[in-house]
Amino acid sequence: MPILISFGLSAVLGPVVIPLLRRLKAGQTVREDGPKAHLKKSGTPTMGGILILLSVSVTSALYAKQCPRIMPVLFLTLGFGMIGFLDDYIKVVLRRSMGLRAWQKMLLQIIVTGVFARYLYGSGEALLMLRIPFVKGYYVDFGWLNLPLLFGAVIGTVNGVNFTDGLDGLAASVTVMVATFFTVAAVGTGTEIVPVTCAVTGALLGFLLFNVYPASIFMGDTGSLALGGFVAACAYMMRMPLFLPIVGFIYLAEVLSVIIQVLYFKISGGRRIFKMAPLHHHFELCGWKETKVAAVFSIVTALLCLLALLGL
Repeated sequence: MPILISFGLSAVLGPVVIPLLRRLKAGQTVREDGPKAHLKKSGTPTMGGILILLSVSVTSALYAKQCPRIMPVLFLTLGFGMIGFLDDYIKVVLRRSMGLRAWQKMLLQIIVTGVFARYLYGSGEALLMLRIPFVKGYYVDFGWLNLPLLFGAVIGTVNGVNFTDGLDGLAASVTVMVATFFTVAAVGTGTEIVPVTCAVTGALLGFLLFNVYPASIFMGDTGSLALGGFVAACAYMMRMPLFLPIVGFIYLAEVLSVIIQVLYFKISGGRRIFKMAPLHHHFELCGWKETKVAAVFSIVTALLCLLALLGL
């Protein structure tokens, strides 16, 4: 039911929100140094993550009383979503191209993650005893390393999803696979976060009606940062952050491609490993269509999610 409710809300809100964003002239600005095929996307409404956040929030509210453990997941999702919304609003509505400054965005991310960390440490539920993949019934506690691991996992995942959001339908189609994985895992382990994982799955399916190629709306940082927060929160509420490199392999690959490209460019004096970073642009410039990149990345994620289920 949460999937159906959230999907219905997202599908119904799309035709309402898209014209509203057009009237606000909340159009996407396309990088001039990016693939030339993307120039035609300039002006397409962004901040579509509002659709996802509204659908997830309303649906989750219906189940919050009977499943209170969805609230930390919802907090991290909405917290990072609001950071993304501020960044998008400053860039596309107030017409300040920089949006939030890098230090402002990082500070806000640290604050939101810190509140979530305070919950985990104070919950008394041993949520920092982390399940080891492929070793049934075994958990590990990293002691004093838990806190830096938590901040690294949350902020890294959030920015990984953000880097993945660069092609029509890419971030949404990859993340709907991850959300489905967490739904199946939550049902199988009896974890009370099922309503919110279902809500995100349904919201993304509804959003994809408008976001698949050629997209009539982009999620913007409002959506991508929120989805990163959702993925990280689910992992910790289920004591499964060690599964993130498996189910979130695409996010990790996108981040690493940027880091490798920048470091190699500086070390080699201007040479590049990839034709362009993040990784999805490299495949584009190798001749892949947007639809092929989105499909292949989604298939890879689906297979890795199946592998992670075996790891349970």
